[in-house]
Amino acid sequence: MPGDFSSGVRLEIRITPADVGKRVSVRQVVQVTDGHPTFTDTVGVLASWDTGVVCVTRRTGETVRIEEEALVAGKVVPPAPARRGGGTGVPAVTDEEIEAVASRAWPALETAPLGGWTLRAAGGFTRRANSVLVTGDPGVPLPRALAAVTGWYAERGLPAVLQVPDASPYADRLARAGWVREADSLVRTAPLVPLTSLPEPPDAPVELSRAPDAAWLAAYHRTGALAEAALKVVSGGPSVWFATAPGAIGRAVVEGPWVLFGAVEVAPGRRRRGLATAVMGALARRAYDEGARAAYLQVEADNEAARALYDRLGFTDHHGYHYRRPPA
Repeated sequence: MPGDFSSGVRLEIRITPADVGKRVSVRQVVQVTDGHPTFTDTVGVLASWDTGVVCVTRRTGETVRIEEEALVAGKVVPPAPARRGGGTGVPAVTDEEIEAVASRAWPALETAPLGGWTLRAAGGFTRRANSVLVTGDPGVPLPRALAAVTGWYAERGLPAVLQVPDASPYADRLARAGWVREADSLVRTAPLVPLTSLPEPPDAPVELSRAPDAAWLAAYHRTGALAEAALKVVSGGPSVWFATAPGAIGRAVVEGPWVLFGAVEVAPGRRRRGLATAVMGALARRAYDEGARAAYLQVEADNEAARALYDRLGFTDHHGYHYRRPPA
């Protein structure tokens, strides 16, 4: 869609919603003064293009929202090269910052703010998408915050659950309030570059797609009776990829420098054949092409087999978190 301006410059939009996930350079009009437009440029991954809004995630992780009518130029550009001597490690990031990125990579179907906390609901599909992300301050005294949380989930026919970083100042306060701790988990991180070299077995080629097909959904053990909600959650996120190999599946979500690995599952009869690493390698290479340079994942603390695998792949603990339920 070309645009003509008094400066004589002719601009053209050469991207479409089909380019979601690719690295792009876009230009938008920010204001027009006396017939002269002022532009601003954004370079990053095209995260989404929906309902008249274009979202581009910069390498820093910041997502820029652009009204479609303000977009005057856009094109696909090559992936950003890794910086010599740097840029291939794990960025310094706080617990709350990476939890926010992780929440966008596994998006709830409904959210509501409570000060710095985020209430999330997805019809009961997974604890993470149906819990309060406890970051910052709720803006009201804790008893009032907990009453609001309990009421919000009750209106949706869901139990009240809190996701709490272990280092949160609210962890001890919730314990004293009698909220029960469960499901201790870890966020683990690793440089992405080594993962791009993971081999792919010749007898188990990995296919990547933008949407999960029936075979992927059938292999994913959590879908169950909540198939509709599950499809919406797993398909959501800034730039989502699904991997399918004979006997194995996986999912990755790219946002800025980060890529989340999740839903990596191998059929019982196909285990110990390198399928999990093959799936992660294929997803890592695609994420690297989109500009990601660091990987993270979430794993339950008592899942020793998964932790051993991730140890071998270079993942280390970033922080822990757990869930809290109201007193019985």
